[in-house]
Amino acid sequence: MGLLRSWRRRRVLARTRIDPALWQQVSATLPFLRGLSDEERARLRELSKLFLSEKQMHGAQGLDLTDAMRLSIAVQACLPVLNLGLDWYEGWVGIVVYPGQFRVQKEEMDGHGVVHTIDADLSGEAWPGGPVILSWQDAGMSESGYNVVIHEFAHKLHMLHGDDDGFPRPPAGADAAAWRDALERAYARFCAQIDAGKPTIIDPYAAEHPAEFFAVTSETFFTDSGLLARDYPELYERLAQFYRQDPAGVLPASNRTE
Repeated sequence: MGLLRSWRRRRVLARTRIDPALWQQVSATLPFLRGLSDEERARLRELSKLFLSEKQMHGAQGLDLTDAMRLSIAVQACLPVLNLGLDWYEGWVGIVVYPGQFRVQKEEMDGHGVVHTIDADLSGEAWPGGPVILSWQDAGMSESGYNVVIHEFAHKLHMLHGDDDGFPRPPAGADAAAWRDALERAYARFCAQIDAGKPTIIDPYAAEHPAEFFAVTSETFFTDSGLLARDYPELYERLAQFYRQDPAGVLPASNRTE
């Protein structure tokens, strides 16, 4: 299967072309790509071609997905796996894009153990083994510290091996216990800051669950890397080790998994 997949991907790369004007148009709307080298941009472009070939993207509620919209989502989804590879997104194919927030029914348990069914408006959702669902209104935003596409695809990374408790498996060669301990310490520190009412550059929603902490801090890692490295240096280093990227440019190469 690996050889067949490689052969198919070589054919896609050889036969698929992204219009340079379209690439420039989309890249200009994603300011967090500015720190990439020319070589990294070229690899991101190739990875985006493969992503668009292997994933099925559909508009919901009458949304007509343009080439620019599809490419924008692909580029944002591929940035986290730039040095990991597209196989981290294996096992599912669907991406559903709504014009704006979409409503779902969720079950939540209160402090007394009673389960309540509530309606919630979401900007994104990722299902284990299933699709990624996005709001285009939010996917088109480029604010520092906020990126719904990176958020939902970060969820796909920790779901890869059927592990939905929050943190992905450690990078190859890393000490698993030390890796998990570092992330749990960072999560506990962040929750304590939220409980104490202290300001933080990370969205307070990250305190909801370890899975949300990983997804939200991944957003910050890629879109506001300098502040994350300044305020949460150990967390930044662990994410750099996992993603094999250093968007803030503050770590020696030895601190990243090659």
